[in-house]
Amino acid sequence: METGFIEEENRKNNFIKNIIAEDLEKGKNNGNMITRFPPEPNGFLHIGHAKSICLNFGVAQEFKGKCNLRFDDTNPAKEDQKYIDSIISDVKWLGFNWGEKIYYASDYFNRLYDFAVELIKKGKAYVCGLTAEEMRDYRGTLTQPGKESPDRDRPVAENLDLFGRMKNGEFEDGTYVLRAKIDMASPNINMRDPVIYRIKKMSHPRTKDAWCIYPMYDFTHGISDALEGVTHSLCTLEFQDHRPLYDWLLDEVSAPCHPQQIEFARMNLNYTVMSKRKLQKLVENGHVDGWDDPRLPTIAGIRRRGYTPAAIRNFCNIIGVSKKESRIDVGLLENCLREDLNEVAPRVMAVLNPLKVTIENWSEAGITEELDALNHPQKPEMGKRKIVFSKTIYIEHDDFMENAPKKFFRLAPGREVRLRYAYFITCKDVIKDKEGNVVELICTYDPATRGGDSPDGRKVKGTLHWVSQEGSVPAFVNLYDRLFLAEDPEAENDDFTKNINPESLVRLEGCLVENYLVDAEPEKAYQFERLGYFCADSKESSKEHLIFNRTVTLRDTWAKVSQK
Repeated sequence: METGFIEEENRKNNFIKNIIAEDLEKGKNNGNMITRFPPEPNGFLHIGHAKSICLNFGVAQEFKGKCNLRFDDTNPAKEDQKYIDSIISDVKWLGFNWGEKIYYASDYFNRLYDFAVELIKKGKAYVCGLTAEEMRDYRGTLTQPGKESPDRDRPVAENLDLFGRMKNGEFEDGTYVLRAKIDMASPNINMRDPVIYRIKKMSHPRTKDAWCIYPMYDFTHGISDALEGVTHSLCTLEFQDHRPLYDWLLDEVSAPCHPQQIEFARMNLNYTVMSKRKLQKLVENGHVDGWDDPRLPTIAGIRRRGYTPAAIRNFCNIIGVSKKESRIDVGLLENCLREDLNEVAPRVMAVLNPLKVTIENWSEAGITEELDALNHPQKPEMGKRKIVFSKTIYIEHDDFMENAPKKFFRLAPGREVRLRYAYFITCKDVIKDKEGNVVELICTYDPATRGGDSPDGRKVKGTLHWVSQEGSVPAFVNLYDRLFLAEDPEAENDDFTKNINPESLVRLEGCLVENYLVDAEPEKAYQFERLGYFCADSKESSKEHLIFNRTVTLRDTWAKVSQK
């Protein structure tokens, strides 16, 4: 199916946009529309979060509303400033602007505490002394109701006193929690007197040691939405069972408004995993090289691999939003990337497995000639660059075959081919080492074919990319591929890491790239002609030690590989 058709159908069936459009038409929320992207700063974002970012900021742009960037920073045990910094960088990299202010749930700690006191005064919350294990036992199961805590009917005055003493640090972690008083027999386990505050004597990244009790996420999230005037609280389907609690809390406290929570299906990609826990296992067990490993679906990883924000935004737009969970073909993501890079990536030449070619009728070694090469054959506005031709050049080993079949149109003994932007050359002799391996070709060139055209009109069927000895520099190249061999690495109950592709990273040494790439901008993709798209590694590459990562192949070769 054509991606354009998929995109049009998803646009028509984007139920969230339809809801927002209808609300605005009816004048709901006084004609305002505010969304938010509310990550917890306890890890790195992945492409699934990119879908949420594009959705929340995208609908705000489309309907001339606003999208807040808010950190739901309620758990100091897992949060860190490095995660905050990386999330800000990722959202900005994707091309979205949150305005003048970044929001933090921790900014509302005083007001959240007051709302908790309000619940206690209304008899809607109580301090509970059950241990965590006892609370699990009292909670019940999906088929059996829970049991009420012995502290459930504690007097309001006593609850207020204990909650104040919790705040003042009089009790150790785990001694008490504050629970909402809802219904221990509810079929929705989230409504069985959930914990809304716990003691945690830890310093917070922003509030430092001002607090020793912290609100739970479910309590904080909806109230934070209301305090910010959010109209449409968009979240993934795993929060659908939490929506009754979201609504209950906003109905029971004096919140300034009541946002509408709307759930959509999360993104699932084949040949990868999206669970933060499983990604962490890959990192901690050394299966990958950190959270920014280019094989991971983290935004840091795909940035390092050379993906573009435009490709990610286009991909998220094409797949759209729905209520039904599905697994997206990663090939669609790669195709979005190819379409973007085909338009914007400069063309250069590199040789990954060099074979030496000596031009025997070139004047002498050390004499060079500059030739013009287009940075993009279809976009003259991208200009030209100079490439260097000399007596010694290098081609790909795979572009030569000593005993070539008829349909092999590259270089072979006695055969003439075109060198991109240079000359026609003909192979005259083959030099081998003691083991019989081809190590050098002796060729002649036709001076009349400068620029790659023949004045007498003769045709050649093969055009090769190349670099010269004087016009190239050595480089290392990382050939990244899909991390897993299985389309659904988590399909079996066995260890998902057993499905890791052993060739997800192949490191090549001794590669040669044009001198032009010495100043390659990290993370900016270039098309290595005939080879694929590559970018300078932002973490390890330098002018003295060039390292390039393969961003994506020129076409989808994975289907053929996976069928072997």
